[in-house]
Amino acid sequence: MQKRVKFDFEIYFTNGGSLKGDDFRLDITGDDISDQELIDSIIADLRLLMVGKTRILNKEILIEAHKRTPVNSDGKRSRLIDLSHTIEDGLVTYKGLPAPIVCDYLSRETSRQFYEEGTEFQIGKIEMVTNTGTYLDCPFHRYEQGKDLSDVELDAFTDLEGIVIHVPHTETLAVSEAHLRNYEIRNRAVLIHTGWADFWNTETYYENHPFLTADAATYLRDCGVKLVGIDSHNIDDTRGRHRPVHTILLGAEILIVEHLCNLSALPTDGFMFSATPPKFKGVGTFPVRALAKVG
Repeated sequence: MQKRVKFDFEIYFTNGGSLKGDDFRLDITGDDISDQELIDSIIADLRLLMVGKTRILNKEILIEAHKRTPVNSDGKRSRLIDLSHTIEDGLVTYKGLPAPIVCDYLSRETSRQFYEEGTEFQIGKIEMVTNTGTYLDCPFHRYEQGKDLSDVELDAFTDLEGIVIHVPHTETLAVSEAHLRNYEIRNRAVLIHTGWADFWNTETYYENHPFLTADAATYLRDCGVKLVGIDSHNIDDTRGRHRPVHTILLGAEILIVEHLCNLSALPTDGFMFSATPPKFKGVGTFPVRALAKVG
């Protein structure tokens, strides 16, 4: 459901003067938007300089059709598409591995005893295996001497030119080299859209899922791709004990992102892909907020 925000604003400049607006309306991509995000959008859209104090007043979220796509800091039309599943308490990502525990370490109620009246905080506690939600695999996941998350450079998973290759699971579960030919893939993030994300968080998701074959992995490696993603339970066939795709790709320092979603919302190409994990030492896999910048 598309939503817009209606608001008043005041912007004061550090070199004098001000700019004010009443009943201003702006498209938003989610259910809400912060005051700071609104201010940042206005500043970018109007290319304002020397901005000082700012105020957002009378903010109201409306259900209305979008009038345009957002404007980024370069003045170009763009939009961000979230390609990640939501992680929540009790979620099972990989059957056989424990679900995450998401709870309070310090609750708001308990915190009140430490602060003045009206002040409270929440500190969360998360216990989980690293293979949870939409996650990225780096070489250390497969190889003891491979790069871990702290060793992988930012440009390996940030703002990569992306391409989506559609191989519907209704046609085949095995994505082979033949499915990957005749595409421009060198130095790109190659995202395999099978449609399997439709079964997320159901029993169907874990069994007989789409996967890449060994020859597909070899082809991607030889073509010099930067990263390979899939909207499936695993990039390898999990019906046996062999994991050739992880072995081939991670051995060539080609990162893997599994459990993507919303790939149907992307164009075939012309977008930038990012899947950024925390900088952990001694960890080879971790959840990411995978996204595409389109336009």
